[in-house]
Amino acid sequence: MKTIDRTTVTLQNRIAALSQLGNVMGLVGRNEAWPGHASGLNEEEYAQLATEVRRAHQANGWMTEENVRHAFLAWSEVLKRAPLEEWTAAYPELAAHRSTERTVGLVLAGNIPLVGLHDVLCVWLSGHRGKVKCSSQDPALIPALVEVLDRFMPGTNERVLFSTGKLGEVDAVIATGSNNTARYFEHYFGHLPRIVRKSRVSVAVLDGTETPEELALLGEDILRYFGLGCRNVAKLYIPADFALDRFFTAIFPWNGIINHNKYGNNYDYTRALWLLDGVQFLENGFVLVKEDVQLPSPVATVFYERYTDRTTVDTRLKEHAANIQCVVGHGAVAFGTTQHPALSDYADGVDTLRFLLDLR
Repeated sequence: MKTIDRTTVTLQNRIAALSQLGNVMGLVGRNEAWPGHASGLNEEEYAQLATEVRRAHQANGWMTEENVRHAFLAWSEVLKRAPLEEWTAAYPELAAHRSTERTVGLVLAGNIPLVGLHDVLCVWLSGHRGKVKCSSQDPALIPALVEVLDRFMPGTNERVLFSTGKLGEVDAVIATGSNNTARYFEHYFGHLPRIVRKSRVSVAVLDGTETPEELALLGEDILRYFGLGCRNVAKLYIPADFALDRFFTAIFPWNGIINHNKYGNNYDYTRALWLLDGVQFLENGFVLVKEDVQLPSPVATVFYERYTDRTTVDTRLKEHAANIQCVVGHGAVAFGTTQHPALSDYADGVDTLRFLLDLR
């Protein structure tokens, strides 16, 4: 297929390509059969993407087919013309051709499916070149999607390159990792314009008026992707008189999660450790709940902290703002939506697209 001259590509061309990608992701997310050439892919191309979804767990046992398809569906919701136009409208520069392009190195995480796709699409949309190092835990899904995007915007796979080794020479970096790897990134890329992301967690603040339906949705925020994402709720702030039985009852439909080998092993390990240490905790057979002032909690666990004055909670949230990705609750992020961020919900609150557009 002939490569399109990028100087003739308009923002609307890019939005159309992303919208078509979103449509395909929705089809695959719903596990639908090839719908025909109207999808923009032939049957073999469509089957190849579906195959990558089915075998993602081979590289990472946490990436079940159900969770990968869930991630595809979440992306299909935002890769539609209306949200894409609303997002890009805040950046008038996107409508102009970029005369000076840079090579941006991307170091992606792999804790949950497609966690680095937003960075890749931001680089592509901004007109720069991307040099991408995928996580060994998610090595194939994003390259497969870039290959699909190339069908809708020929030349994409020449502008987004994937590397299994060192990034080599780059002009800027966006790197995501743990607190330990962040120190390495800062040392190694300290001379470059950069965004370096560290570990974060999300919390929920309950006021006691939550409905059973809202508490059930909180289970989604906690347990989707086995709680491994920075947008997963790891800590609850609850009123002093809140009955935790309400919480346990609401999230019971998630009980089958314990049958996942890696999750079950983590549950058993932490439970045994806490029993040996004489730690007080509650359990329901698939989640361990412990009163603790810490924010991050181990896999298969949730920490909670009781409060009598909401202002004390607000103060704590401000104190730990650098460690919190999002806050769930009335007046904050809606229950059940943490894994459905908008395109403008930038990780760590840093505007990735603005960073890229300001590169000179």
